[in-house]
Amino acid sequence: MKYRFLGRTGIQVSELSFGSWVTFHNQAGVKSAVEMMAAAYDAGVNFFDNAEVYAGGKSETVMGEALKELNWRRGSYLISTKIYWGLQDGVNEKNTLNRKRLIEGIAGSLERLQLDYVDLIYCHRPDANTPIEETVWAMHNIIEWGQALYWGTSEWAASEIIEAIQIAERHHLHKPVVEQPQYNLFEQGRMQGDYIRFYKEYGYGSTIWSPLASGLLTGKYSKGIPSDSRGALKGYEWLKDNLTNEQRLAKVAALQPIANELGCTLSQLALAWCLKNPFVSTVITGASRVDQVYENMKASDVVDKITPELQGKIDAIFGVKKEEDGV
Repeated sequence: MKYRFLGRTGIQVSELSFGSWVTFHNQAGVKSAVEMMAAAYDAGVNFFDNAEVYAGGKSETVMGEALKELNWRRGSYLISTKIYWGLQDGVNEKNTLNRKRLIEGIAGSLERLQLDYVDLIYCHRPDANTPIEETVWAMHNIIEWGQALYWGTSEWAASEIIEAIQIAERHHLHKPVVEQPQYNLFEQGRMQGDYIRFYKEYGYGSTIWSPLASGLLTGKYSKGIPSDSRGALKGYEWLKDNLTNEQRLAKVAALQPIANELGCTLSQLALAWCLKNPFVSTVITGASRVDQVYENMKASDVVDKITPELQGKIDAIFGVKKEEDGV
């Protein structure tokens, strides 16, 4: 396993990490979580991602129980969580980054995770109704109180992140250091255009999610939606349109010969493609079975096999913009 610095911080994250979205509680209980997290950890993974909203808080509970059973040395791993949507319907408890929500949110997450602190806490989405200054001060306080060590953003506009950084610099507060954007062969927008200049100028890190496009890039949806996949889960019906899109499935099929040429799976190729991006700090992988963890961890071996020629073929299939076009 290789490690990359999280932006301009001194902390290093494994280039492949492990996340609990969709799977923990919905597809994997504590026993399965222990098996998968242990397999990832043994492969060198040191970063595990979660969020309070995942499975209505139950994902954090499952991870907390798993961590308790695994009993790893606390300094040997990193845990992140995210706050925004909330778990209740109160007017100040959902879809907000106000000070009350953030401070109460981190307390709840730590209780469910059974931890004294998380290494990284994200504002899970931007909040147009709360002044960014209020959010920055609250995140600074959470770090000062030792409940988190770093903070970041997820799916924020570059202009919003810059404003948060400038507010923090003006008041000598802890700045956000990392963005968590969706990034894969189908979704590249937050690693292009203004974002490229942003990552370069501010040295912002990125912990990318959905590198396999919710499983579409594994090829398992080529003949429909398997009954044991996330596409068949209750509450995730919104995924079906993308997972059954004929144009997208055709692109995945066109990627198969390249994977065959490299002697790897489609999943490994898609993950390796993400790792080729120098602005990616870590690629968050997901799994519902331990064998998927083993498969994903081998993606690191594929990165150096993607030559400029093969990169060009992949980019042509998915319409990836070239550097001269602003990437």
